[in-house]
Amino acid sequence: MQMSARHLYLFVLNGKIKTIGGTAFLCDSKLCCKLQQRHQKSWREILGCTYFLKSSKPWKTVGNCSKYTLIRSYSTTPVRYYLTPPQVNSILRANEYNYKVPEFDGKNVSSVLGFDSNQLPANTPIEDRRSAATCLQTGGMLTGVFDGHAGSACAQAVSERLFYYIAVSLLPLETLLEIENAVENGRPVLPILQWHKHPNDYFSKEASKLYFNSLRTYWQELIDLNTGETPNTKDALIGAFKRLDNDLSLEAQAGDPNSFVNYWVLRVAFSGATSCVAHIDGVDLHVANAGDSRAVLGVQEEDGSWTAVTLSNDHNALNENEVKRVVSEHPKSEEKTVVKQDRLLGLLMPFRAFGDVKFKWCIELQKRVLESGPDQLNENEYTKFIPPNYHTPPYLTATPEITYHRLRPQDKFLVLATDGLWETLHRQEVVRIVGEHLTGMHLHQPVNVGGYRVSLGQMHCLLMDRQARSASFFEDQNAATRLIRHSVGNGDFGAVDQERLSKMLSLPEELARMYRDDITINVIQFNSHVIAAYHRMGSGDSDAQ
Repeated sequence: MQMSARHLYLFVLNGKIKTIGGTAFLCDSKLCCKLQQRHQKSWREILGCTYFLKSSKPWKTVGNCSKYTLIRSYSTTPVRYYLTPPQVNSILRANEYNYKVPEFDGKNVSSVLGFDSNQLPANTPIEDRRSAATCLQTGGMLTGVFDGHAGSACAQAVSERLFYYIAVSLLPLETLLEIENAVENGRPVLPILQWHKHPNDYFSKEASKLYFNSLRTYWQELIDLNTGETPNTKDALIGAFKRLDNDLSLEAQAGDPNSFVNYWVLRVAFSGATSCVAHIDGVDLHVANAGDSRAVLGVQEEDGSWTAVTLSNDHNALNENEVKRVVSEHPKSEEKTVVKQDRLLGLLMPFRAFGDVKFKWCIELQKRVLESGPDQLNENEYTKFIPPNYHTPPYLTATPEITYHRLRPQDKFLVLATDGLWETLHRQEVVRIVGEHLTGMHLHQPVNVGGYRVSLGQMHCLLMDRQARSASFFEDQNAATRLIRHSVGNGDFGAVDQERLSKMLSLPEELARMYRDDITINVIQFNSHVIAAYHRMGSGDSDAQ
């Protein structure tokens, strides 16, 4: 009898196997090789599940890496194992962060009340990143989520640098000149951003000098090219995205005398990251998106119900306009190979991203950089691999799609999240959960079974679950944490399945990524009173869209 590791784990985890009929299964894969060393250790320690095996002899590995093969008889004792509620909360809250905009003279004059943020890893280490900052010289707030792939290096670099490029792009000529003169004469430089970061959201100190020099070159060019016009927010966002991606590429090509920094800039360039950023200034909301993360607006209707308004488009094969754009940028002879199996060149899911020079550089440039690069890079099979049908690069762009929205009093919050959230929850469900979390109105709504036929017993269970939820309504103070709880423990009728939540959070590192992606969420709450005042005064004329 043979069974894949994943299926065996599912059967044990879900309680399908109460006993193993006097037989034991074993493999020599990475997942189970620890059996050789641990001998009589428990299934819970080795596979993260809930059954202890009793043995008087060591394990032996047989068969291939992904199969279990019968080797001898064992007796089993079923023992259920779940994380306790405090353990679940500890995992969910490890990376949560919240920020409240300070008041002046007892009043909040900002259109933003504050934001809640959180992330839950599936990859080890997590490949997602997040950022939030206040623009000190121009006003407004920036917030964004960044979904890395092929490693976390690119997402890390973009999360540190992109907001500086955006802020500089928005500065008037006088401020740019003042900053350049201060740097030139060794004087303190005007602060551009006030960061709002969780302690785990670190900066790369080793590359800070390189980052500053590239940013300075950018603002010097802005000074030289300045026409005297007020910067346009849409153009500033597009320019910042494109310039940062270009700098990531140039830094990798130029190299660095510091061996660590040299290896780092190459890791950044050969990995990739999608980006979804919001800039909020008064009633002007701009969303810049490149990739498949999303921005969704939560709108409260007059009857108290919630409506989801999407402010971004996914840049992948499910977006017909995006497919047409990509195909149109290459010769007709590549019409059937540019997008294959719903991926760019059959490999990459997002059609827009930072980094990913394997989809941007010509083959000759890739080979030259790799040959002159450090040994660690040449030992990486991914970096050496040339995509199939690679004829007319670049195939990938970091140019964002900009969406403008003029905020209204009924616009209560904005959710920015990586695709790990949207793969498990529909946008309307996301808005409902956040809206009810912020207002507490879900305690007064009738039970909704979504058109399903339910028995009296099932309805009783739903009401009991609702009673339990109402008792712990203030369990999560952070709206992003609440969303992650629902996303991971998503059960019937929109409720959190506590048993499922516990099981999913107890998955070992080797298996977690099979069932979910990294999840990163920023929930920005708007100040309806300030927004209404903008409309009453007739101000808030739309920024250049």
